[in-house]
Amino acid sequence: MRIAIVGQQAFGKSALEAFLERGDDVAGVFVAPEAPGARPDPLRETAEAKGLKTFQFKSLGSPEALDALKALNVELGVMAYVTQFAPQPFVTIPKHGMIQFHPSLLPLHRGPSSINWAIIHGRTKTGLTIFRPTDGLDEGAVILQKEVDILPDDTLGSVYFDKIFPAGIKALIEAAEAVIGGKSRETTQDESQASYEGWCRDSESKINWGGHADHIYDLIRGCNPAPGAWTKWGDKKLTIFEAKKHPARTFGMVKGSKPGQVSKVSETSFTICAQGGLIEVLRCRIDDGKKIAGNEAGIAAGTILGG
Repeated sequence: MRIAIVGQQAFGKSALEAFLERGDDVAGVFVAPEAPGARPDPLRETAEAKGLKTFQFKSLGSPEALDALKALNVELGVMAYVTQFAPQPFVTIPKHGMIQFHPSLLPLHRGPSSINWAIIHGRTKTGLTIFRPTDGLDEGAVILQKEVDILPDDTLGSVYFDKIFPAGIKALIEAAEAVIGGKSRETTQDESQASYEGWCRDSESKINWGGHADHIYDLIRGCNPAPGAWTKWGDKKLTIFEAKKHPARTFGMVKGSKPGQVSKVSETSFTICAQGGLIEVLRCRIDDGKKIAGNEAGIAAGTILGG
């Protein structure tokens, strides 16, 4: 197949390598420009190291971007983790158009933090979709989908890196072969089932200790490793990463305690009371410091977090 890769970061790099390993002809690679001071994009570095034509345009709709893609004369464009807007004049240039990867079972969880939100909402399944890019956000026709389980203690990191990432690379290849071979079946998304969430950032990842322990634990899992679920410890910001949930039927609320109150400090962790259970913190960070074990935080039993 003669293709162009449009992507970024580790997923884009792995997609590029997977197509090259198959012997496909990658005519060119489009990468978003790095912000000043940011780490070099691994997709750009890999493409340049392999001597591939590499482009970085501020806008994929610019005349320069359109001309560059036209000159490559590719059969298909493969969008592997793309945060830039790719307008129709760009995505329709290849002979068979473009295909795009999204880490959810569309039309559920459209938007940029789709894995975070699937875990935060307590779902037990999610997946990935390869679809046709349109000018609407994640709204195009579905080519194929792959489902993955979200286990009770899965985090954003484990769901993405262990499950969706490797399955997504294989799915891009499968979809590309089907489209170019004329064997793909495209299904319109059911708008009645659609959901959208924006970025999961600090305002969305703040812990409400008045909530149920199940919801708090789902928030912590869905924000680990980024952006990190957080709470206030006096005038400090306490970000929680690794944690365990102990349901009320096993431990219950500590008598006389309040939601958000530290009930116990052990040799490895500290435990916080919540409605319906306890949250044991195994790894955390204070302000902008490094990640530390829960017991190293120096938080005493009886401390009330939040506010």
